[in-house]
Amino acid sequence: MHPVPWRAYALLAASTSLVGSYVGLSKLLVAAFPVFLLAGLRFGFAAVLMLPWLKKPAHEAPLDARSRWLLFLESFLGNFLFSICMLFGLRQSSAVVAGVIMAGIPAAVALLSWAFLRERLGGRVLAGIACAVGGIALVAIGKQGGAQTTPVGALLLLAAVFCEGCYVVIGKKLTAGLGPKRISALINLWGLVLVAPLAVWQALSFDFGAPRALDWALLGYYAATASVITVWLWMAGLKGLPAAKAGVFMVFLPISTALIGLALGESISAIQALAYGLALLGVLLATWPAQARSR
Repeated sequence: MHPVPWRAYALLAASTSLVGSYVGLSKLLVAAFPVFLLAGLRFGFAAVLMLPWLKKPAHEAPLDARSRWLLFLESFLGNFLFSICMLFGLRQSSAVVAGVIMAGIPAAVALLSWAFLRERLGGRVLAGIACAVGGIALVAIGKQGGAQTTPVGALLLLAAVFCEGCYVVIGKKLTAGLGPKRISALINLWGLVLVAPLAVWQALSFDFGAPRALDWALLGYYAATASVITVWLWMAGLKGLPAAKAGVFMVFLPISTALIGLALGESISAIQALAYGLALLGVLLATWPAQARSR
């Protein structure tokens, strides 16, 4: 029996659970700050927090042209483009369709890891991915519908799914030569550079005296969690696992969102409970240690 990478599993689950838990927080912040200014402030605050992480450790090789290109792509696709596609895609789609499309992230990760990393997808990993996608799709279908979805909105959400898939696959390549802390700091710095022009444009007409002290405190927490803690947790966990298996842990994002809702007094239906159980079964199928065969 191969040793079970429990540490990697725990880091990945913690990362995506934290992402799901601050969904409500980000909605509060969007009400206080324009979207691009919010992103710029988030990356700026995080850049200050991660300044010590930019220094190259003695055991790491200097960045070559390939690593620099991968770091740019990781930030452009996983931070910048993903956020834009999600933001404008949700404006033109219902919550039901958005949930179903975003449930395809584990499948996108599996497809991209097979195509670009040449990872072999075992039967249990494929079954786990199918359960994860099916469970979250089921809970999305069980919700009440919203505004009509346009073809452009659906395409933008699909683009966001593959941006997130690329984030996992490129991150796997980066962890082969760089530590999680340095990766987190460098892609955050690229995110700041990419969003800075749009953030400055919105800042010129923004009243910085309007947000309350609580809003600024929440922004600091959001920046530390979204740009520092969750990225480090994900990169540290990804280092020890195939990308396709790590992608299954994306199911914890909507699951943690549901648990936060329960804590706030919301109810959960039987079909939602079944869906989340199916999603967790997918994680167990993909990660349960395989028994060694004996004659």
